[in-house]
Amino acid sequence: MGEFYIGIDSGTQGTKVLIIDNEAKAIAVETYASHGLIEDNNGKKEQEPAWWISAIKTALSDALQKSKISPKEVKAIGVSGQQHGFVPLDKSGNVIRPAKLWCDTATETEANALVERLGGEERVIALIGNSIAVGFTASKVAWLKEHEPQSYARLDKILLPHDYINFWLTGEKKAEYGDASGTAFFDVRTRTWSESILNTIDNSGKLRSCLPELVSSEALIGKVRPELCKEFGFGSDTLVSSGGGDNMMAAIGTGNVSPGIVTASLGTSGTIYCFSEKPVIDPNGELAAFCSSDGHWLPLVCTMNVTVSTELTRNFLDLDINKLNQNVKKAPVGSDGLILLPYFNGERTPALPAARATLFGINSTNYTQANVCRSAMEGATFGLRYGLDIMKQNGIQPSEVRLVGGGSKSKVWRQIASEIFNCPVVCPNTHEAGALGAALQALWCHSHYSGENSNLKDITEQFVSLDESTRAEPDSENAKKYDEIYDKYLALNDALTCLY
Repeated sequence: MGEFYIGIDSGTQGTKVLIIDNEAKAIAVETYASHGLIEDNNGKKEQEPAWWISAIKTALSDALQKSKISPKEVKAIGVSGQQHGFVPLDKSGNVIRPAKLWCDTATETEANALVERLGGEERVIALIGNSIAVGFTASKVAWLKEHEPQSYARLDKILLPHDYINFWLTGEKKAEYGDASGTAFFDVRTRTWSESILNTIDNSGKLRSCLPELVSSEALIGKVRPELCKEFGFGSDTLVSSGGGDNMMAAIGTGNVSPGIVTASLGTSGTIYCFSEKPVIDPNGELAAFCSSDGHWLPLVCTMNVTVSTELTRNFLDLDINKLNQNVKKAPVGSDGLILLPYFNGERTPALPAARATLFGINSTNYTQANVCRSAMEGATFGLRYGLDIMKQNGIQPSEVRLVGGGSKSKVWRQIASEIFNCPVVCPNTHEAGALGAALQALWCHSHYSGENSNLKDITEQFVSLDESTRAEPDSENAKKYDEIYDKYLALNDALTCLY
């Protein structure tokens, strides 16, 4: 009998399933299934949780079939889920309405009103260590209370997306510190729910009873339900780990579990984060002071538009990915003066949820496909540079940035990132960092359950390796040019803020 662990990564666009072989210290198989999105032009971004379950079933069945392992050899399952979503359940455990997602900005009014009622952003940060970003869960709960009172009256339990998948797997309604810290009603210092925030949303005391039990990162949620064991062939003792948010799991999946390493995700949205042994509280509230899913902390900055920028540009110009990259290579550093503020979905950092994208600096000679393509890539990366600078201002000094997400597959984008960050960048050998992190956390939790108490850093060193062929070192002259262009980018952002 072998020893296998499954990682499930349920994201915005689809679900990935990955199986690791603990004896071979290798990934056995990776599969994927997509799901849809409910959206409009007023900030709505929602999904039916049933779509997640359907995608998981498809990808999980495919993975088990392709790997040709016995499902009874699976010891534990870990779940990575998109952060900040709001899954409202009634007393019977049924979903009341579609889940509002991390990228939903329809709750801007509620977020601003919460901050005002609490006494301002400084007071909010003092209470929970974080600001109340529009994308965080708190404003979604307030939105439901305000706009759908009948649904709010039925509300019995508040779960995050990965919590809901754990509930489907085990029947247990529990939450884990890392993902919970992105709700904006959780104190990252004490790792407890914030009564002050909850009572400000609803002073009846209802919300506290709607919150699940909190568990630590190395804890188990429970065992896979008998019905699912029968459906997939798992043994009755198959465990489910605490899991976590996608960024927390990707940190584990990139080996970002000790000081000095920074992970940056070039996905639909962008995130940049690192390991910390203590909470890192940004007095300006731009750095998210999250807990990690390894028992520590994960200071993080999120931007809303990364591959959104390049994909919209590619589609507008009717280019395939190869042609996009070729165009970027043709254009000079700085795109001949074109600067793109890539706020297609509004922006979280800086906090400009109502912002719109702007292409600046066009003249009769620089308005070319190549320059437009490169400006889309540079603009998205400047957004992450903004986050990296916030981290540096809070005492974090990166020695290496590990890139994940679809954009990291582009050689020219990796070089641009290294020069805009002025730091070496490299990709792990697997791009599925969230799913891998979930599987590794499942292994770690299983070891604690079995009394072995393995060290997570030792586990990641066995499974996480770097693809040195992807390493990019910054050219000093180009890095200097990008410093100057970045200053213009900030000035442009400041000048346009009053118009949003």
